[in-house]
Amino acid sequence: MAEMVTMKGNSMLALAVAVLTLGAAPVSAQPGFTSAYTDLDLDTCLVLDADDFGASWACPGYKGFPLMVQEADLRFSLSYGFNVEKNSAGFQTLPPFNRLGSKLEWRLSNATGRWFPIATIVRYHTADSETGEDSGEVLVVSQIAEGNSCHIAYIDAKTNADANGLARQAADKAGHFDCQTDEVEVIGRFQAY
Repeated sequence: MAEMVTMKGNSMLALAVAVLTLGAAPVSAQPGFTSAYTDLDLDTCLVLDADDFGASWACPGYKGFPLMVQEADLRFSLSYGFNVEKNSAGFQTLPPFNRLGSKLEWRLSNATGRWFPIATIVRYHTADSETGEDSGEVLVVSQIAEGNSCHIAYIDAKTNADANGLARQAADKAGHFDCQTDEVEVIGRFQAY
C-alpha cells in the first residue's frame, strides 16, 4: 500500500510538473509598438553647416538617438544614426517646396527586449507651386535601420480621415523595406501635390 501511495504521489507530482511546464511554455511573442514624441525645433539644434544654398543641423532625437535635419532648395530631409552617409539613402524629400512640422513621432518596437526606434513619422507642409503658400500636408514615414534608412510611406494628412493611424501601421512594418529596390508606398487618397 505504501508503494501504491508513493507511485500515486509520484504520478501526481509528474502530472503537476507537466501541467506547470506546459503552462509556462513560451508563447510566440509578437513585438509590441508604441510612440514617443520629440520636438522638431531648429532653434534648439546645433548648426553643422550653413550657406546660401542650404543648411544642416544636429537635433535631439529620442533618448539621444542621432537626428540630422538638412535643408536645400527650400526642401527638408531627415537622416538618422551616427554615420548618416552609411545609414541613409541620401537626401530624401518631397518634390514641392516644404517645411517640417514641429513634432517628430518615433515608432518604437520591443522586439529586441527593449524599446528601440524603428521608424519616424513627420508632417511635411508642402507649398502650392503657384503661390508658395502652404497647401498640402504629408505624413512621411521613414524606416530607421543601420545601412537601410529611408522613406517607406507617404500619407496625405488632409484627405485621409485616419492619416495618423495609417502612418503608424506603415511604420510598424519598418525593417522589411529595401531602400535600394523598393518603392515608397503611397497609402490612401493622395492629393497633397
